[in-house]
Amino acid sequence: MNAILERLAGVAQNPYEYVKAWKQEHGGRAVGTLPMHCPAEVIHAAGVLPVVLQELADPITSGGGAFFPFFCGYTRSLVDQATEGKLDFLDAISFTDHCVQLLSAADVMRIARPQIRIHFHQLIAALDEACSLENSVGILHSMATDLEETLGVTITEDDLRASIRLFNENRQLIRSIYDMRRSGSIRLRATQMQHIVKSSMIMDKQEHNALLRELLPQLQQAGKPPRDALPMYASGHLCHAPRPEILDLIEDCGIAIIDDDLYHGYRYVSTDVDESIGDPILGIATAYLNKNDNAPCPTRLAPHTDWNIWLRDKVTECGAKGLIVLLAKYCEPHYFHYPRIKATFESNNIPHLLIETEHEGIAMENLRTKVESFAEITKRRQ
Repeated sequence: MNAILERLAGVAQNPYEYVKAWKQEHGGRAVGTLPMHCPAEVIHAAGVLPVVLQELADPITSGGGAFFPFFCGYTRSLVDQATEGKLDFLDAISFTDHCVQLLSAADVMRIARPQIRIHFHQLIAALDEACSLENSVGILHSMATDLEETLGVTITEDDLRASIRLFNENRQLIRSIYDMRRSGSIRLRATQMQHIVKSSMIMDKQEHNALLRELLPQLQQAGKPPRDALPMYASGHLCHAPRPEILDLIEDCGIAIIDDDLYHGYRYVSTDVDESIGDPILGIATAYLNKNDNAPCPTRLAPHTDWNIWLRDKVTECGAKGLIVLLAKYCEPHYFHYPRIKATFESNNIPHLLIETEHEGIAMENLRTKVESFAEITKRRQ
């Protein structure tokens, strides 16, 4: 069990080294994707390795002169990676989100690395309009066509179906770990759970699935841990992973993160593609439109789903005693929705804590005092 977890942690901590080694070993190609809704199944069906580009812990150097300092740490890190040549191993980049910061980052990356083809196919933000499904199907067909032209391949329906099956299995395996973690039958630290999800964003899905199939029974056999920590739900960080040291600090303060809607967490695996739909592109488009029911996204409009109400219900359902909001500095969609989350949790007398993070780091001892105080207040309120 520990060997598998260490393998996944190694990939999560050095994602691009894995991709470079994979390309050399398999003689294959890799296409980078940006969060949060890019359908990697379409890229995989083209016979290449889809890779979710990650924020790196490296200090921002040359990228600082090419991008706004008031944009989020993830996009500033991407620009720095491009200007430093750290993304030159990619054969293309594809994304489907319309966040103004991601768009601006992509524009700078095009200028810095013109040899890397960057595709943008904006998926419709309104999820329940009469034209939403037709629009999404058209965009996905356009995305597949551009990949075919750029890579010189043909994407068939059988290729798409095979990729969908593979990705569905990966999501289901990770959700099984979530179910066990939520029920308290296993104890994984938040950083270990992040490594499992983050490595899935990088690795060949067949290899990742094989490791997870081996890991699941070992986690079950490890025995049920004592549930003495204060159970909490973590929310936020819509594009990049929270720093492991922040997650470790939270849990070192007597808290157990038992569930989350982080992008490098449950949000990434929340929704499968219906394999019974005959047209695989239609299946992927339908899953995209349904995703907000399983993990509401503040960049998508679905009037029947309110993120704040959904969060309140999820915290109650999983048995958490409160909510920890991890908000990446300068994330406009999250800034816009946080007041509603705050009001909902205060009106329902559910403890919650806001932690604002940034690429350059935060004062860890100040954060420790804040988290310890929150834990103590929550225990007293019980």
